[in-house]
Amino acid sequence: MDSKTAVAVGVGAGAGALIAAVGAPLVLGAAGFTSAGIAAGSYAASMMSAAAVANGGGVAAGGLVAGLQAAGAAGLSGAATAAVSGVGAAVGWLVSLIRGKEKN
Repeated sequence: MDSKTAVAVGVGAGAGALIAAVGAPLVLGAAGFTSAGIAAGSYAASMMSAAAVANGGGVAAGGLVAGLQAAGAAGLSGAATAAVSGVGAAVGWLVSLIRGKEKN
């Protein structure tokens, strides 16, 4: 890998990490997981309804819907931010690596 490609891959990984860390809370809010609770008529409300039906009328503590709502209400924890950033960095790295190979 030449130096230009290496820099591009590094920049892609950094950009992916930043976009994921900033974008995750925005996506949660857009899906309906807000600080005021789950928004009526949203995708989050549909998920909550399905989880309640599957669990006999209640949403399980510690389940996916509860975890997403907690993140939507309070923001991502440090560990969750690190995990999301890591995934974003990996995706950014892969995209920039593939794009670099396409140009060659």
